[in-house]
Amino acid sequence: MFVSIPTRSRPGLRWATPMLFAAMWLVYLWASTRTDAVQRGLMIEWGALSGGLAPDGLLQSWSDAGRWLRLPSALFLHADWAHLLGNLVFLLIFGLPAERVMGSLRFLLLFLLGGAVANLVAVLAIAAPDRLIIGASGAVSAVIGAYLALFPHARLGVVLPLGLFLEFVRAPASLLIGIWAVLQVVFAYIGPAFGTVAWSAHIGGFVFGIAFAWLSRRAIAMRLRRRQGY
Repeated sequence: MFVSIPTRSRPGLRWATPMLFAAMWLVYLWASTRTDAVQRGLMIEWGALSGGLAPDGLLQSWSDAGRWLRLPSALFLHADWAHLLGNLVFLLIFGLPAERVMGSLRFLLLFLLGGAVANLVAVLAIAAPDRLIIGASGAVSAVIGAYLALFPHARLGVVLPLGLFLEFVRAPASLLIGIWAVLQVVFAYIGPAFGTVAWSAHIGGFVFGIAFAWLSRRAIAMRLRRRQGY
């Protein structure tokens, strides 16, 4: 479990992370009130498809704009509350500090575009047909990658279970995120042994987030200088 350690700097207005948080919750709560058949229909209609569930399959219809729209729309669909909660926790931990530095509009673009790219990677990586890709984990992975690029020397709090007690220690964010990234690669090869998780989406999103933050570094630096009055 990760716990963010607040900085001394005064945070600005951050609306993208709360908006995404609320949107995912509202979509899940609304969908959970529908029948199982309707929920399944929503996932098939708006989830990213590796092929087979829709008439032609996603990979065979790239010219259809609706197929491309599935890549970001799938980010707001979740299988159950545990699936949603896990993504929301990591979104808050890494998203709020990243948005503070990047700005809300750039962060929103990171989330939506990074999530779409992550889902595209999963669509291409999953060769088997009839696979439905949903959830914001690819987008959250992009946020984690951007956080690592923006705060390479940051430290995170980690709660370690030591017997009957929980010990809170500080550790380099690069170490904790690095371990997480290595596990995604390992699980991508192990695959079904650890459940129906699109590990390739995590990897794709993480790499995209690092690249996005690196390419945006000058614009982010200019934004911070303007805020500080330089």
